[in-house]
Amino acid sequence: MTELEVTVQKAHTLIEALPWLAEYAGEIMVIKYGGNAMVDDELKRALAKDIVFLRRVGVKPVVVHGGGPQISQMLGRLDIRSEFRGGFRVTTPEAMEIVRMVLVGQVGRELVNMINAHGPFAVGMSGEDGGLFTATRRTAQVGGEEVDLGLVGDVTSVDPSGLNDLIEAGRIPVVASIAPDEHGVIHNINGDTAAAALAAAIGAKRLVMLTNVAGLYANYPDPESLIKEITADEARALLPKLDAGMIPKIEACLAAIDGGVANATITDGTLQHALLLEIFTDDGVGTMVTR
Repeated sequence: MTELEVTVQKAHTLIEALPWLAEYAGEIMVIKYGGNAMVDDELKRALAKDIVFLRRVGVKPVVVHGGGPQISQMLGRLDIRSEFRGGFRVTTPEAMEIVRMVLVGQVGRELVNMINAHGPFAVGMSGEDGGLFTATRRTAQVGGEEVDLGLVGDVTSVDPSGLNDLIEAGRIPVVASIAPDEHGVIHNINGDTAAAALAAAIGAKRLVMLTNVAGLYANYPDPESLIKEITADEARALLPKLDAGMIPKIEACLAAIDGGVANATITDGTLQHALLLEIFTDDGVGTMVTR
C-alpha cells in the first residue's frame, strides 16, 4: 500500500467514526478498567489517550477501576494469603487495608496522572467520597453452596450528586471500587459490579468493561467463537455455564442493562486502543450485551 493509500485509508476510518461521534456526543460513558491492561505501561498510556480523546470529542467519560493484579502483588509481598471464591477475592480486614491503599493510593493516582498529562481533566475519588456508594456485604455461590467472602460487598445505593458536579465541570472522575456499608465499614467491591451500579445511577448511555479477554465465547478459547452481540435474556440464560471469572462481568452487564443503560460491552483491554475501536468502528472488538 502506497503512502497516499494509507493516508486515504485514515480518512475512511475517520468517516466511519462520524455516526458514532454523533451518537455519543454529550452522553455519559462509564469505562471499567481492569485486568492485565493495568500492568503494561504502554497499554496504560494508550488508555489514557483514549479517555482524553473521548472527552475532546464531547463524550463524558467516567472511569471505574479495580486493581486485582496490583492487589495480589502487594498481598504477596506482605505474605498475606489471597483466595478467590466464585470469581471474588475473599477479603479479610487485614487484606482490606491493602486493597484500599493500592486502589486509592496507587492504581487510581497513576491513571489520574496519565490522563492529566494531556490536560487538567481527571479527578481521583473512591466510593467513600461524597457518599457515592453504600455497600452491603455479599456472599457467592460455589458448587450450589453459599460461601462467605469476608469484607466483599455489592453497591446497594448510589448518591452521584458530587460526581455529577465533576462531570458538568468537564472533569473525568476516576473512581476506585471500594465503599462503606451503612456503619462505615469499608468493603471491597468488584469493579465490574461497581461500574454497572454507577452507570445505571448516572444515566450512562454505555458501559464498556476493559478486561483481559476479548469477550464472551460460545466455545472458549476458540477465537472464531467470539460472540459479537447478545441480548440480555440470552446472556442471562448462559450464566450457569460460564467460567467463574466471567460471571461477575456478565452479571454487571445485565445489571447495567436492567438499570437503563442502552448497552454494555466486554472487550480486550490488552489490545491497544480497544476502547476507541469498540466505540467508533462499525465492527467493534468485544461482546456487546443489548436490551
